[in-house]
Amino acid sequence: MVEGFPYEVPEEYQSMPVLKGRATVDMKVKVKDNPNIDECVFRIILDGYNAPVTAGNFLDLVERHFYDGMEIQRADGFVVQTGDPEGPAEGFIDPSTEKTRTIPLEIMVNGEKSPFYGTTLEELGLYKAQTRLPFNAFGTMAMAREEFESNSASSQVFWLLKESELTPSNANILDGRYTVFGYITENEDSLADLKVGDVIESIQVVSGLNNLVNPSYKIAG
Repeated sequence: MVEGFPYEVPEEYQSMPVLKGRATVDMKVKVKDNPNIDECVFRIILDGYNAPVTAGNFLDLVERHFYDGMEIQRADGFVVQTGDPEGPAEGFIDPSTEKTRTIPLEIMVNGEKSPFYGTTLEELGLYKAQTRLPFNAFGTMAMAREEFESNSASSQVFWLLKESELTPSNANILDGRYTVFGYITENEDSLADLKVGDVIESIQVVSGLNNLVNPSYKIAG
């Protein structure tokens, strides 16, 4: 699958972990203070065809066990979010550089052969463009970032608790501004049961790890 990848990732990102294809992971969450559910396993499909740098970054962090033991940090009825490590850093500190590893905004648009990098569709003037991976499903997975810095995403991820009236596809405040790179495909409805303080026991790769190019976890451990 890697050999048949349909386009080249920009040169400045080619040395980063890149997912050239799809991968599947299972996220097991320990649920606190809920008599109806003790733990839940969410099946997540990562789409490296349309967001190779973003999906590769996440899969690399999964293999580092970065998220294992981390709490759900936001659950406000709109999104569920995690990925902010303990300490002053708001993202993943790469041991090889001792700096926060950040990734660019990465948006694939219908009709384009490769994603746009580093710029929102609004900034590009593409107001009517349709994103290939829209915020169109309960459990849409995307990267959190600083509001005014497109290339500040690192490790914080969120899942959309979709309200169709508030978030119509390609007509909301999220599409074209945040990188979608996957979807929860099993038990997504249970996202609504998660609360701040629930613990991600583990995220494990089910398939597709062979599509990850330049994995840094093999270098630094």
